[in-house]
Amino acid sequence: MTKVAVETIPPLTVTAVRALLGGLLLLAALGPAGAKALWATGTRSTVFVSQSLFNCVFPWILVAWASRSIDSGLATILNSLSPIFIFLLTWAITRHEPATPRKFAGVSLGLAGVIAIIGVNALSGVGTHTLAELACVAGSFCYAVAAILGRRFDKVPPLVPAAGSALMAAVFMVPIALVVDQPWELRPSFASMASVVALAVFSTGFAFVVYFRRLSTVGSIATSSQAYLRILIGVGLGIVFLGEKLSASVMIGLPLVVAGVVAMTMPARRSR
Repeated sequence: MTKVAVETIPPLTVTAVRALLGGLLLLAALGPAGAKALWATGTRSTVFVSQSLFNCVFPWILVAWASRSIDSGLATILNSLSPIFIFLLTWAITRHEPATPRKFAGVSLGLAGVIAIIGVNALSGVGTHTLAELACVAGSFCYAVAAILGRRFDKVPPLVPAAGSALMAAVFMVPIALVVDQPWELRPSFASMASVVALAVFSTGFAFVVYFRRLSTVGSIATSSQAYLRILIGVGLGIVFLGEKLSASVMIGLPLVVAGVVAMTMPARRSR
C-alpha cells in the first residue's frame, strides 16, 4: 500500500494523513470520553511522544521515502528485519524477556520464509539504491525500538497507546507536511488516496490495537512476528480475491513463516 500511496503523494503528506486519520479513528473508538481517556491513565505525554516518534513518524517517513526508489518486494524483506533487531536488543541490552534459542530460530525461519515467498531475486537489487535501502533498514530498527518502549503501556487498555501515539504523530507531521509539501497543490491519484486511507484504517487503526494488546500479553519478540504475518495474510488475500495460485517458492516459504511465528509466540513450558 505504501508503494502505491507515494506514487502521487509525497512521503511527508502520506505520513501526516495516515497519522491523522488513524488517530481520529482510534479516538472515536475510545467512546464519549475521547481525549480524557488518554490522560485518565496518568501516562506522561513524553511517553506518547517517544512512542509516536519510533513507531510512527520516523519509520513511516523512512519507508515511504524508500518505497519511491526500491521495489516493493525488497522493501518488504528489509521491513521484515525488525524481529531480528528486537531479538538482538533484547538479548544484548534490555533483557526484559528471555531471548531463547527457540525464539531466535523462529526469527530466522520467518525471515527465510519471507525471502522465499518474495523471491531471492528481490535481493539482487541490493546496492542499487543504497540510501533507500538503508532508510528501510533504519525504519525496521525504529519499529524494534518502539516494540521495546511499548512495554510501558502494559497496564493500560490497548486503545489508549494506540490513539495517543497516532495522534501525537499527527501533531508532529501535519504542520510539517503543510509547510513542506503544500498538499492543496497536489493532484493525487485515486489509487494513492485509497492506499493512504487503507494505511490509516487497517495498518494504523486496527493494527495498533492488536499491536499494543500483544505487547502486553506475549512480549516484544512474539509481537514482532506480525512482520511475517503480513506476508502470510497478503498471500492469502491474493489467493482468495485475486485468484492467484501458489507458486513453488510460496509453498516453500509459507511453512517457514508459520513455523517461525509459532516458535516466536509459543509460551515456554512451565517447570514443575
